[in-house]
Amino acid sequence: MKHALIANDRRVGTLFVAALLLLALYMPLSHFVLPHGSAWSMSLFSINEVGQIMCFALLALALDLVWGYAGMLSLGHGIFFGIGGYMMGMYLVNASYAASHVLPDFMQYMGLAAFPRWWQLFSGLGTTIALCLATAVAVASAFGFVIFRSRIHGVYFSIITQALTYALMLLLFINDVGLGGNNGLTGFTRIAGFRLEQASTQIALAVVSCLALAAAYLMLRWVVSSSLGHALVAVRDDEARLRFLGYRTHVLKLFAWGLSAALAALAGMLYVPQVGIVNPTIVSPTQSIEIAVWVAIGGRGTLLGAVIGCVLVNALKFWLAAAAPSIWPFILAAVTLAITMSTDGGLAALLRALPRQLTRLGRVAGARTV
Repeated sequence: MKHALIANDRRVGTLFVAALLLLALYMPLSHFVLPHGSAWSMSLFSINEVGQIMCFALLALALDLVWGYAGMLSLGHGIFFGIGGYMMGMYLVNASYAASHVLPDFMQYMGLAAFPRWWQLFSGLGTTIALCLATAVAVASAFGFVIFRSRIHGVYFSIITQALTYALMLLLFINDVGLGGNNGLTGFTRIAGFRLEQASTQIALAVVSCLALAAAYLMLRWVVSSSLGHALVAVRDDEARLRFLGYRTHVLKLFAWGLSAALAALAGMLYVPQVGIVNPTIVSPTQSIEIAVWVAIGGRGTLLGAVIGCVLVNALKFWLAAAAPSIWPFILAAVTLAITMSTDGGLAALLRALPRQLTRLGRVAGARTV
């Protein structure tokens, strides 16, 4: 039975990756080839929403790795999402200044007469990506080394991550930090030499987000199905016993924590060019809690369930925000409560049980016919 479930999950995962690749191909085709206004054509607004949801899904995958497989409920993953977002924002500000040679408004407000030299570290896209991932992993490693060596876990770990997220948000609100304060970083015009307002650039960002999600899913599926993934599950289920057997559990947790931080930072880097702004709300505690809600709805410890929960909640949010702008938070909250209270393992558990339920119903119907 267990091997059958694993094989079925692999087939479903392969179909999911294939669907992401088809979506990545379909978005530019639908906008540039199919007639605008037709039922099969996607508007630039819809493509932008899909790109944002793909970034959120990548963020949900990052959390599912540490919560679903290593048993660490982080309520502060917005920190790494924010690191990626702000560093990408700094690169985009560099690119805008290089094209216009006009200081951003927040720099003029701070009384700066010239563009800061240290910002030029983020003048290249490749350098920015490398610095961002390295920073996210370094921050995660420093935090994780102290926390995991101290054997802090459970609700205390969650509270600490939430407190750090709140502290970072308050820090970013300060104008003297030099990152735009309350308004954040905006006024982006170019990325990698292309104009951001062009439809082709926005579609390319959405396509890259789809491909990044597919690659991250395949990598994490390989990790969790390996002996390392089995060791992480053992840490989640009984860390004390694993430590007694001689395993350095803090090293295992540190690996998962660092990899998760890198994926969350990558999601932030892809997200900011598509929304055109990054401000302190990107690291707000509510954002981090919402990530955990996505994973809980979809089913933690399944990878695909985290993506399903994220896509469902955010697609519903985008639709309700336009259809019922005054009451959409209450409708979304009701749907979230209904799903989490009616399912034990999230939507992924329901989808897993569906074939068995259909087979059982078919047998019952056949017996009645006889």
